[in-house]
Amino acid sequence: MDTAIPPSAPLPPLSDRWRPKLDESLLAWLIAAITLLPLAVVAASLLQPQREIWAHLGEFVLPRLLSNTAWLVAGVGGGTLLLGVSLAWLTAVYDFPGRRHFAWALALPLAMPAYVLAFVQIGLYDYTGPLQGWLRASFGDSHGFPPIRSRGGVILTLTLALYPYVYLLARNAFQTQGKRALEAAAALGLSRRQGFWRVALPMARPWLVGGVTLALMECLADFGTVATFNYDTFTTAIYKAWFALFNLPAASQLASLLVLLVLVLVLLEQKVRGDRRYTGGRSGAARPDRLSPWRGWLAAGYCLAVLALAFLIPLAQLLIWAKSVAAEQLDLRYFGFVGRSLLLSGGAALLVVGLALILAYVVRRRRDWPSRLAARLATLGYAVPGTVLAVGVFVPISWLENALIDSIKILGLGQPTQILQGTLLVMLLAYAARFLAVAFEPTQAAMQRITASQEEAAASMGLGRRALMRRIHLPMLRGGLLTAALMVFVDVMKEMPITLMTRPFGWDTLSVRVFEMTSEGQWEMAALPSVAIVLAGLLPVILLARDTEKDA
Repeated sequence: MDTAIPPSAPLPPLSDRWRPKLDESLLAWLIAAITLLPLAVVAASLLQPQREIWAHLGEFVLPRLLSNTAWLVAGVGGGTLLLGVSLAWLTAVYDFPGRRHFAWALALPLAMPAYVLAFVQIGLYDYTGPLQGWLRASFGDSHGFPPIRSRGGVILTLTLALYPYVYLLARNAFQTQGKRALEAAAALGLSRRQGFWRVALPMARPWLVGGVTLALMECLADFGTVATFNYDTFTTAIYKAWFALFNLPAASQLASLLVLLVLVLVLLEQKVRGDRRYTGGRSGAARPDRLSPWRGWLAAGYCLAVLALAFLIPLAQLLIWAKSVAAEQLDLRYFGFVGRSLLLSGGAALLVVGLALILAYVVRRRRDWPSRLAARLATLGYAVPGTVLAVGVFVPISWLENALIDSIKILGLGQPTQILQGTLLVMLLAYAARFLAVAFEPTQAAMQRITASQEEAAASMGLGRRALMRRIHLPMLRGGLLTAALMVFVDVMKEMPITLMTRPFGWDTLSVRVFEMTSEGQWEMAALPSVAIVLAGLLPVILLARDTEKDA
């Protein structure tokens, strides 16, 4: 029972009134275990190397995977940096036709999953596609057109899909520097171009490193794009080892190497950032310089070309394909894909947001380093590829299921063949490990807006802990929780490797349908579920882009 504090009574110290019970810290660590256990299982495979597996991997698999991954990281890192920074500088510093619309529209490619963009690119630009067909009809041949099914095609596709990570952060950096940085550069006799290279770009380095790191993490985690291009990386190798060779130990060994690569990337980011602190002047954003007419239209053409290649043309092609097969595909089976996707995304959103709320509440109440450490570890999953988490969750679930089956048989309670594997529980645990960070950040940000004085006022009115949560915290957290739920919902809707590797038999979703159709080269059949996924992702992306524009 909650104990009310009479208004007339002197208030005890805040630390006494809000001193948590011992089990709250344990609760935070239990939530962190959802992420830590799969990672520990995968990392433990390095401590139990199997010579036969490593000999095979070292001779036939690893050289190709390491080479392909190195090319991919270098190409996508450089491409996203080039596109993101150039577009951010143009829209933040210069004024040209359509600038205000391009400022938020250039983030729209985030709504289109990279694996959807991949099969559209192949359908449009392959030898049998409409573009090369037009070239042959107009000029007699299309041999000079670069092949899209190539390493360059993979790098181009992932660059177009991931550059908004760099663009949004870089644009925020350039705008938050304010006019003082550019005025200082001008006082030194530097032009806007020189100020960019010598002042603005160095000051924006933390944002640029963060954006490129996010893009590279998504690149390393990608499965659908590289699978569509038949470009072998660690994610496709893990999938093949598990489902084609039925070799879970080999999949675990490969997953452990991928975890090491992600860890190296995170450590490099921290080293590049260093201990530097950057302060940007918010005293007033610099008024955009009006470009001359021909330079303005050139800048608008550049922005439009990138937006068209990354979003407008692919979306138009998807709609054309979807219209051509809608009458054939819109049946009960297709509505089953939609229903399962909505059910799975909604269930995952409720679970993940609930865990994030508990974690944020514990961190707020305890304010000690073990709780903060638990929260930090619990949110590591977003940096880990879905294929790795799928393996890491499946291995302990498989061990637990075998133990349960043996116990049931020994007790003579029956002969079960399956209890936990192939259930939604495995999927939801993997989703929680992967997307807890997505829900925790907006939830914690909303929690920080609740001041101690508001809680003290509520306590003085006799509200206990449960009443405080119900009448103060939840109403004030509503916006942050809705944002978190929407982001998790969309991420699960788009997610492919975890769904593909852990789903129950026959539990096909929109993303699984896209994978199955693209694996068979049926681009038109994959268009309708892809359109549904893209439309689901448009709303949060538009809200994010407009909020970023408003904050800047």
